[in-house]
Amino acid sequence: MSVANDLRRGKIREYLMRNRSAWVKELTEQLNASEATIRRDVQVLARESGFRRIRGGIELDDSKLDFSVIQRGHLLAEQKRSIGLKAAQLVSDGEVVFIGSGSTTIEVARNLAGHKDLTVITNSLPIITTLVDNPRVNLVVAGGALNRAELSFIGHIVEKALSEVRADKVIMGIQGIHLEHGLTNEYLPEAILDRVLVKFAPQLVIVADSSKLGKIKASFVGRIEDIGVLVTDAGADPGVLAGLKERGVEILIADGPSA
Repeated sequence: MSVANDLRRGKIREYLMRNRSAWVKELTEQLNASEATIRRDVQVLARESGFRRIRGGIELDDSKLDFSVIQRGHLLAEQKRSIGLKAAQLVSDGEVVFIGSGSTTIEVARNLAGHKDLTVITNSLPIITTLVDNPRVNLVVAGGALNRAELSFIGHIVEKALSEVRADKVIMGIQGIHLEHGLTNEYLPEAILDRVLVKFAPQLVIVADSSKLGKIKASFVGRIEDIGVLVTDAGADPGVLAGLKERGVEILIADGPSA
C-alpha cells in the first residue's frame, strides 16, 4: 500500500468515527480525490472489522466495533502523536517507566528516542518492537498471554512480573474518563491488569485524546484521584477538565489539533 493510500484511508476512518457514516460523494470532496479512488478505499475498508458497505457509501458496523490497536492508531492520529510527544517530555533520563498497551502509548514510546539510560517496562508488543533497537533503553518485557487485538500481554504472569520490579511512573491509555465513574475500559482482562498498574504506579500518567473524556466503558479500572497527570488535546471539555483539576489531577494539553 502506498503512503498516500494509507493516509487517505486513515482520514476516512477518522471521519467515520466522528460521523458514523459517509457517502462516496462527500468523501471525494473532503479528501480532494476521485470517485474511483474513494470507491476503492471503501472496498478496502469494508473488509476491516468495524466497517460495512452501504448503498453509495460506508458506515460503522456496531456489531464489530472492537477495533484492533493498529486500527485505532489511524483514528485521531495527529492528536495521538502530539499527546505522545507531550507525555514523553515527562520522562527524565535515567528513570524507570512502565508503558502500557494502546495506540496512544505507542506514540509515547516513539518519542523516547532522544532519552538516555532509560529502563522501559512494557507488556505491549508494538512498544517492544519500537524500542528494541534503541541501545539507550534497557527494555524489560512483562510477558504473558497475548491479546491479539491489542497486541499486549495480559494475565497473572504479567501481574507476577510486576511484583518483581519497581518504576518511577506508569504511562497508560484509557477508554473512558468520567468524573463520577472514574477510569474504565471495555475489555475486562485488560482492565484487570490496568487495575494492577494503577496500584503499582508511584505516579500515574494517563494519555487520552479528548474523545475519551466523559465516556464510560464496561470495566472499572480506577478512581479519578488515582490519576497524577492527564495528557490530552485541545478539544477536551473545559467542564470535565475543571472537575478533574478539583480532584487533584494535573492537566497537560498537547500542542496540535483537537479531537
